[in-house]
Amino acid sequence: MADFADIPPTVPTAFDAAATRRPQADAIVGNGGRITYADLHAESLAVARALAAAGIGKGDHVAICAGNGVEWAILFHGVVRIGAVCVPVNTRLTPSEIMMQLKRSDARMLLTVETLLKIDFVAVMRSICPAVDSRLPSSELPCLERIVILGEDAPAACETFRAFIENGRNHPLPTTPEPDDVALIQFTSGSTSFPKAVLLTHRNMVTDAYFLGRRMGVRPDDRYLSARPFFHVAGSTLAVVLASVHAITLVTMARFTGEDALRLIKAERCTLTSGNDTMYLMMLNSADFEPRGYTLRGGWAAISPTIMARTVEEFGAVETVTGYGLSEASPNIMASDHADPVAERIAGWMRPHPGLEVCICDPSTGAALGHGEKGEIRVRGWCVMKGYYKDAEATRETITPDGFLRTGDMGIMRADGRVTFVGRLKEIIRVGGENVAPAEVEDVLNGHPKVRQAQVFALPDPRLIEVPGAYIVPREGEVLTVEELLAWAKPRLAGFKMPRHVAIIESFDVIGLTASSKVPKRLLIEHALEKFGLAAPEAAS
Repeated sequence: MADFADIPPTVPTAFDAAATRRPQADAIVGNGGRITYADLHAESLAVARALAAAGIGKGDHVAICAGNGVEWAILFHGVVRIGAVCVPVNTRLTPSEIMMQLKRSDARMLLTVETLLKIDFVAVMRSICPAVDSRLPSSELPCLERIVILGEDAPAACETFRAFIENGRNHPLPTTPEPDDVALIQFTSGSTSFPKAVLLTHRNMVTDAYFLGRRMGVRPDDRYLSARPFFHVAGSTLAVVLASVHAITLVTMARFTGEDALRLIKAERCTLTSGNDTMYLMMLNSADFEPRGYTLRGGWAAISPTIMARTVEEFGAVETVTGYGLSEASPNIMASDHADPVAERIAGWMRPHPGLEVCICDPSTGAALGHGEKGEIRVRGWCVMKGYYKDAEATRETITPDGFLRTGDMGIMRADGRVTFVGRLKEIIRVGGENVAPAEVEDVLNGHPKVRQAQVFALPDPRLIEVPGAYIVPREGEVLTVEELLAWAKPRLAGFKMPRHVAIIESFDVIGLTASSKVPKRLLIEHALEKFGLAAPEAAS
């Protein structure tokens, strides 16, 4: 029986305890950086003081645009310590998409790196907010009052990180947040064109991190490799916060490659890791891979049984557990346990975390289904988000009147209460670790002056598991090529959202469809698999 009294009430409480217990242990390692818990604690306090000196207080939204590493963790812990809300910016997005996140989150301050993976983020800010060279706030981003550049130079209306920290030196710290205060605004693509802003509390994040760590069998001296982007909740909650809650070392990287991950596992003697199908395949299929040549004991994975079996057998990571969740659930709802029989873990049978109520329902009626029946996974309890920021209608659509979160995913529950994930009701395309809403990509493609109608859907990919495919009907009398369309779309879509298989067709009638916008994705996928000569994805068992 889990003792909820052992769970820290807030992120700062967990972090303070870790810094007290293991001050000289590595807290974060990655991208050439390395910092102890004592130093990470001290530097995050300096950020907290600087934020307070700049007028940022409880409930204010502060965006962080940085890659995985020491810097991100310092900023995050500084922001949440004073009760402000962290808004992680997805560094892979286009400038217009970054602007959308800043605008929709009502961010008052942005803390951004100068460059990351050859992207000049100062130039990005100039493109979406020219006022950075004159005076903030601007008409483009009316809530954004301050921008801090983590570098030596800053545009006229911005300030360098060095100056920002100096201005806060010796400033008193405000009181720490309460458990039910919002700690994170997480943008996540839903089944509509526009991402939603999920509100997660301190209690959501620390409780989720605590229980997943318990399921993983975390030990005090563990070294945990997680390349999950910190701008995703699997990175913030299940990497940064999990490491603090359990006072272990987090090893990370700005850009995942199988070769770099294998190198880090060896060099840092990592005992735990996490990943999805794509990440594990990139490691297992690497020319550098050495079967059972690593220190990995386990970790958590959102992977299929086939890849889980390879992870256990070829890596020798015999305690690896399967996890399932979504951003709106903090994100992990359930996981297997490191002590479960290996066959159970490979098959993907998971138990909900203590204090959570999971049921399998008819997605149309909401009626509870019996054991062994396939239906929508719904959950109620401490992991459920506070709601979507400034979107009461979407919140009501997602959380039932009696408090159950509709996940939009399908599962089966056994008589013993274990659940396995078997598919998605939503039409989300999962490109590696990124979620892509078809309607969002369609919205862009439909903006091309020669496009009459675009339909986007998931197609299988040997490396990324899924990629976007698209069928395009041109406007009458127009001649449109695939090359022309993709060249037009490239600056308007993040790379992972770009369709990889595209066909220009005369009409959807050739697939037995009407010209209606309600095009069944299943029929499109069946047609496209044959047209592009792709293998159908494995059916869920």
